[in-house]
Amino acid sequence: MGARDIVERARKSRLDIIAISDHNTCENYPAVASIASGNPVVFPAIEAQSSEDIHVLSIFPDYDAAMLFKEWLWLKMPSTPNRPDVFGHQVVVDSNDDIVRMEDVLLLQGAGYDVDTIVRRSGEHGAITLLAHVDRPSFAYPAVLGPFPDDYPVDAFELSCRLNSDEAEEWRKKYPKRTFIRSSDSHTLDTMSRGNCAKMLLGAPTFEEIRLALRGEEGRRVSWPWG
Repeated sequence: MGARDIVERARKSRLDIIAISDHNTCENYPAVASIASGNPVVFPAIEAQSSEDIHVLSIFPDYDAAMLFKEWLWLKMPSTPNRPDVFGHQVVVDSNDDIVRMEDVLLLQGAGYDVDTIVRRSGEHGAITLLAHVDRPSFAYPAVLGPFPDDYPVDAFELSCRLNSDEAEEWRKKYPKRTFIRSSDSHTLDTMSRGNCAKMLLGAPTFEEIRLALRGEEGRRVSWPWG
């Protein structure tokens, strides 16, 4: 999944907006955004892992905000070294897909903050904040802590693309007042497709328009992803 491969696949799949959301970091965003040049629109994001091993997806309006959040997150990041033979190489690439550096600290681990603190801090940095893949049996809020409080302060809940329509509908019945999106959570190119993503009614492909859609404000909305 080189930067150019991601952009080419997004264009082939007719995706208008994507987010680059590595685990606990965001440093591959500039390469993808540079190659895309607005087609597709690319946002920086971080999939943070809490101390309870819950994944929180934060999508930022710009790279500066993402990096400030990453720097805060890493204040309590354990120094556990990566094992490339087990977890693979952790690379940062440039717009030519050349490797700029290797990340030696293991990214697939919990930072030293609980999920509530990560969610709160994400909002303070201006992010659109989602609880990631809430339907999964691991790394998901319900799997670790149980049902969500009705007023839990995130913009939406993410459901994975593996759910069928009946399974997804059960989530909507349980939380009828909350917004759900469908996401590919792509770790391979073949899962990037229009069928695996959320469809939104927007005035333009911008960060603020997405926020309005997640809130159902000013005529913007998220279409129920399962038809």
